[in-house]
Amino acid sequence: MAGQPLLKLDDVRVSYGRTQALHGVTIEVGHGEIVALIGANGAGKSTTLRAISGLLKPSAGRIVLDGEDIGGLAADQIVARGIAHCPEERHVWPDMSVHENLLLGAYLCRSKQEVETRMALAFTRFPRLLEREQQLAGTLSGGEQQMLAIARALMSEPRLLLLDEPSLGLSPMMAAEVFRVIREINAQGVTVVVVEQNIYNALSVASHAYVFETGSVVAHNDSASLLKDEQLLHAYLGG
Repeated sequence: MAGQPLLKLDDVRVSYGRTQALHGVTIEVGHGEIVALIGANGAGKSTTLRAISGLLKPSAGRIVLDGEDIGGLAADQIVARGIAHCPEERHVWPDMSVHENLLLGAYLCRSKQEVETRMALAFTRFPRLLEREQQLAGTLSGGEQQMLAIARALMSEPRLLLLDEPSLGLSPMMAAEVFRVIREINAQGVTVVVVEQNIYNALSVASHAYVFETGSVVAHNDSASLLKDEQLLHAYLGG
């Protein structure tokens, strides 16, 4: 990878109580890339995203963003440095409107004008949300809630977007739309790390991917090579 990566995890270990969930994970994400983390349930993919975004504290190793070690920072400090995390199962606030959910994504922004600019961009990216602006988030379809969750994360103007299972529970048509949006966001300059159990969806957008098993990275390659590696697909991904 040429130059300094935007994000680097070096021998990161994370535990839940006495149970070690990550066993020395090392990955790199370059500026402007889409990188996929793939593997079976419980492999450590979501834990890796939580460690990056400050929801979990590593017990060892370093998490470096553009040369700065962020492993000990609180989650709000990490958001302020340009990382947004869109969690699994969306977690929109169901009793708040689409507009109110988006406002919460920009809570660190103190300029009303800047917030309005970001809101306008969100509705340009997701026209369906504009149609539902005053609707309660809990009444949206699953696909619309996923769009809202991504749009809310983008309201913080991140340079790195972490997406956890963005196609979970969606119809194939809606999943395809979500991944189209991911490509578009990336083309506008946002680096993306996506956790996705559907490896074909993930590798269709990612330039390269890391394969996880039981808290460790067991393989790393460009997407095209991984899709051709039938032995690896069967061994680690059930392909």
